[in-house]
Amino acid sequence: MNFNSARQVAPLHKSSICAKLASIAERRSPHHANVSLRLALLRQTLGPSLLSSCLCSDSLCETLQKLKLTAAEGGVDNLERDLDGLLKALAHSNAEASEKIQESGILKVFLDLLAPQSSCAPKVANIIAEIAKNEFMRSPCVDAGLIPPLVQLLHCKDQEVLLQTGRALGNICYDSHILQAQLIGMGVIPTLVKLLGIHSQNAALTEMCLIAFGNLAELESSKEQFASTNIAEELVSLFKKQAEHEKKEMIFEVLAPLAENDTIKLQLVDAGLVECLLDVVRQTVDGDKDEDIAELKTASDLMVLLLLGDESMQKLFDGGKGSVFQQVLSWVPSHNHQLQLAGALAIANFARNDGNCIHMVDAGIVQLLLDLLDRHVEDGNVTVQHAALSALRNLAIPVVNKSKMLSAGVSDEVLKFLKSEMPPVQFKLLGTLRMLIDTQADAADQLGKNAKLVGRLVEWCEAKDHAGVMGESNRLLSALIRHSKSKDVIRTIIHAGGVKHLVTMATSEHVIMQNEALVALGLIAALDLGSAEKELEGASLVPILHRLLSDDLSAPEIKYNSMILICAVMGSEPLHKEVQGLTFLDVISKLRSHENKTVAHQASLTEQRLTVQS
Repeated sequence: MNFNSARQVAPLHKSSICAKLASIAERRSPHHANVSLRLALLRQTLGPSLLSSCLCSDSLCETLQKLKLTAAEGGVDNLERDLDGLLKALAHSNAEASEKIQESGILKVFLDLLAPQSSCAPKVANIIAEIAKNEFMRSPCVDAGLIPPLVQLLHCKDQEVLLQTGRALGNICYDSHILQAQLIGMGVIPTLVKLLGIHSQNAALTEMCLIAFGNLAELESSKEQFASTNIAEELVSLFKKQAEHEKKEMIFEVLAPLAENDTIKLQLVDAGLVECLLDVVRQTVDGDKDEDIAELKTASDLMVLLLLGDESMQKLFDGGKGSVFQQVLSWVPSHNHQLQLAGALAIANFARNDGNCIHMVDAGIVQLLLDLLDRHVEDGNVTVQHAALSALRNLAIPVVNKSKMLSAGVSDEVLKFLKSEMPPVQFKLLGTLRMLIDTQADAADQLGKNAKLVGRLVEWCEAKDHAGVMGESNRLLSALIRHSKSKDVIRTIIHAGGVKHLVTMATSEHVIMQNEALVALGLIAALDLGSAEKELEGASLVPILHRLLSDDLSAPEIKYNSMILICAVMGSEPLHKEVQGLTFLDVISKLRSHENKTVAHQASLTEQRLTVQS
């Protein structure tokens, strides 16, 4: 016999407790007359909360039954009483009450009670908002067809109805892009924007609208509808009235996704958002509270986001005379890393067309960036490094800027970051140097003979985990050869082991990279074939050229430069033997009838050369 089992008391299941209570209530004989005594005993046994829960459950079932009957009969006073009963039950135990409401089938009854003329509409909407807090209730609400009548209620003038309706729709559609898209299709965005303008003094309604905007703005399909409203003016007007950090943050959360749309960017600029952001920066730049730091970051990030649009950027640049442009420049020498970052990113975005770039270089902005970089060489902020290098890269694109920037010492400053192990910094460093040496023979020659730089490039050409860094390293190696046309540069690259990477680059999926590689390899073969022949042979150059010429998908310029390179390597005995060992003559003879006349002409010349030297 298990004596321990006698001490075990199984917990009473709630359903069995309720059943016992029901049986007590039903007993009417004198033998069971002392119901209050029995209830007291049960309260002592079960505890008041569990007992209350059971009684509430029964009371809720009774309320639901009454509500069905009352709704059918149309008694307004009784309806109000029963709806209050439901709200009380939901406040006591939302999940349990919601489950009972679903099981009762009462959701269908709510359809008629949501009519605009119904005095019960606010309470019904409130009930729906409460039950839709539970994920398991959202689909039943949709299936019951509650969304369309709720959307119609958004046209109501009663502020309580509007508030509860907004809550109900928000909770039903929470975290569901499908349902949110359905709301957008039903035209809720213009309606909500209009409500925000009318009821901007109602804090609860304003918050409801902002939450809705924040959710809907995440969907790309919403942007066109938002752009067709005066949302920009309403949000900027609302922002100007806010003093509390939480309220500003709520508006920021709406502005950020909206500002991803170029049309809305311009609308926000026209509405005066930029001036608001600059005020936030001025007010928080010296603050040390967490909320000041958060507001400063959000405001400066949003400013940079506005500059990503071409029209909004150009409007703020205003020929280099714009007050906003001038104020953003003042952020760069700041001691605040967030402002340094935002300032450098702003310059990078202003530098998206040649006219702006030329103006900024002439205005001395390059020195601002060089000073900033110099402050971040040792254990610097990686995001600031990346942003400043991005700005310099963009500024170096116009041909007239290259020599000016080289004279200003940009390449020397950039080379200080060769030791960086951060791929984003490496990527921008490489891009900046490649832009600087484009058409600049002296600079390409000087950098190409820098063994430390070339060695780092060869190392990064093998960075398979970072395709961008690997691609830019290959392109810079090629550019050093193409723009310098220097035998010394070629020997530096051969010595560092860079030739094999150029051969691999010739097989890239990007035609521009293939072409750059073939031109560089052609110069190597023309200027110092003897020093490079072992590396070219080891990298299987000849078979690769055969494949490029045989491939019908190869671009005309790839075929042309491959034939130039074949002719150039014929001066090397081992490479010549490789050419003879493959069916180059057959492949090239077919190219004589190529639709591109330049390719066809080069094919004739190459065929003659191969025939003579065969």
